[in-house]
Amino acid sequence: MIDLKDFEYDELEEYVQSIGEKRFRAQQIFSWLHKGAESYEEMSNLSKAAREKLEKETYVSTLKIREKYVSKLDGTVKYLFELPDGNCIESVVMRYHHGLTICISSQVGCRMGCRFCASTIGGLYRSLTAGEILNQVIFAQKDMGERISNIVMMGIGEPLDNYDNVIKFLHNVNRENGLNIGYRHISLSTCGVADKIYSLAEENLPITLTISLHAPNDIIRNTIMPVNHKYNITELLKACRAYVKTTGRRISFEYSLIHGVNDSMDNAKELAELIKDMRPHVNLIPVNNVEERDFKKGSRADIAAFQNKLISLGINATVRRELGSDISASCGQLRKKVL
Repeated sequence: MIDLKDFEYDELEEYVQSIGEKRFRAQQIFSWLHKGAESYEEMSNLSKAAREKLEKETYVSTLKIREKYVSKLDGTVKYLFELPDGNCIESVVMRYHHGLTICISSQVGCRMGCRFCASTIGGLYRSLTAGEILNQVIFAQKDMGERISNIVMMGIGEPLDNYDNVIKFLHNVNRENGLNIGYRHISLSTCGVADKIYSLAEENLPITLTISLHAPNDIIRNTIMPVNHKYNITELLKACRAYVKTTGRRISFEYSLIHGVNDSMDNAKELAELIKDMRPHVNLIPVNNVEERDFKKGSRADIAAFQNKLISLGINATVRRELGSDISASCGQLRKKVL
């Protein structure tokens, strides 16, 4: 059986014609899917005959809300979604002055092994399909009764390790007769899968690419991010510079500040020297406390000092606002507790 949400729009057009329906049926079906229809019976402008044809070979995928938490501090909403096979993923909806932003997952678990991240504990179970990625946005929006206008691909999993499904998702979520979320309102974060960064550049999608760098040199990065053994900082930044040249778009860098590991003033100077030619934005993230790890965040003064050092060296640096701290809003923590 085929999940209709796994089709890109052009593929959906081809499919409906292959079962003897007119091409315009694809537009009707696509619209219903993105409105959150959970069955063919809801698609009232399709004939009974058309619905019966679809039911023979396809289905409409859904997500079950297994747990939901709403922060009393800032209104952040965290979902633990259960997939049809019983696996669970997390999504987080955050409120900003410009609207709702959802942080979504791309895989069930993660094989990248970043030592400061709860999502990777237990390894990778499987990648999500394009439809399963899309469903996080559809069902969170449906549950909240409000439009989600921004997407961050920064949840459980490595998006570029699930490249084809992620690209399908991006194409579909951007379509005007679907959720119609503009590419410039979508950010994709990678821990540094360099070969796929070259591929992403050729897609020519005006999304924001964010690199989870987290270290200014290979010695530190090797100890906290196993991916660096395959794509070291030199290889990663070579791919980043190629991406900037091909797309004309700036790259953002994420940097989790781990006290006593990567947050010294020398580390700040090293980082600035490493990336200054790309005129980047650096998003500093006070590391989350994970029970299985011994990493700790520094004091507010330590974090501010690191930020100010970068700024003094000509690097645009901000500290990420901590949202949903009372509901374990950092990805991986809720799924880990349930498992």
